[in-house]
Amino acid sequence: MYDIDAQKRRLEEWCGLAEKIGNVVVDSDGTKFRHTNFYPAEQYEPEILNTLADLQNKGLGEVEVHLHHGVGSPDNAESLRRQLVEFRDRLAEDHKCLSRVNGEGQPMYAFVHGNWALGNSANGQYCGVDNELEILEETGCYIDMTLPSAPDVSQVPVLNSIYECGMPHAERAPHRREKRLRVGGDTPRLPVLITGPLLFDWSNRQASLPLPKLENGELAHFRKTDLRRLKLWTSANVTVKGRPDWNFIKLHCHGFFDEDQSACIGENAIRAFSEIVEHGERTDQYKVHFASAREVFNMIIAAVDGKTGSPGEYRNHKLTPIMSQARGLL
Repeated sequence: MYDIDAQKRRLEEWCGLAEKIGNVVVDSDGTKFRHTNFYPAEQYEPEILNTLADLQNKGLGEVEVHLHHGVGSPDNAESLRRQLVEFRDRLAEDHKCLSRVNGEGQPMYAFVHGNWALGNSANGQYCGVDNELEILEETGCYIDMTLPSAPDVSQVPVLNSIYECGMPHAERAPHRREKRLRVGGDTPRLPVLITGPLLFDWSNRQASLPLPKLENGELAHFRKTDLRRLKLWTSANVTVKGRPDWNFIKLHCHGFFDEDQSACIGENAIRAFSEIVEHGERTDQYKVHFASAREVFNMIIAAVDGKTGSPGEYRNHKLTPIMSQARGLL
């Protein structure tokens, strides 16, 4: 059971923090700092989604699809397809979230798998559907942002990459092999997969000896976000092959953990991301472009299509928000 009143109170606090950081921290294009809000389909609450849709309308965080399934017992393909389609259509029709290709066709969505078990990659736990990637493609998933998951068993061998599945979608964990996206390449089969940074951080020492820990792009109270960490993220080199100057850094957080809110949207986030943007502008070493999952996908496809210049020019390259379409803005 979920305490809906407590959820509403915490969401109101989150929205207040989102407005505060969005007013203070903007990128090189003037785009406000924001998160992509992956909402769990199995916890659907219309009032909560209405509030998140209002937040999206203010340019402070687009809503996409999260799903925990197969937790108590393995799920099946029919159940998974039903859950995804029902939630997709609720988001699109009732809340005007998600997006469409050039404003047409079925709603499209970004996805994060609950418990990381994408494509039944956790030894049959927390999923149960081997052909999950096939169902994601059929139901309109354009990008998966589940990874990295290490040191969890669901982590696949592909690291620090933007790619399409290298194996048939009907197989278990077809994303364990990659077909990396490249400039001038074919239109990728959906969903595209983009991993967050995953590498060793050797900065910790004990008795003068290095004590490595995993860097996975998580914003949390136990990891300070600063310029040193930015250097680690960029060194992962998550790019479309042939466009090395567009470096994609996918960060993640669990924003409703009280102890983590400062790091992901509160005062520590304001300090950290202000410092990151200002350093880039002052030194002219890089430009920061805050981007939602949809905008990241559009920038990726723009790179594949051979587009050059600033990635911020391609935020609406293919997918446009249903909310903006409904309001006649695009």
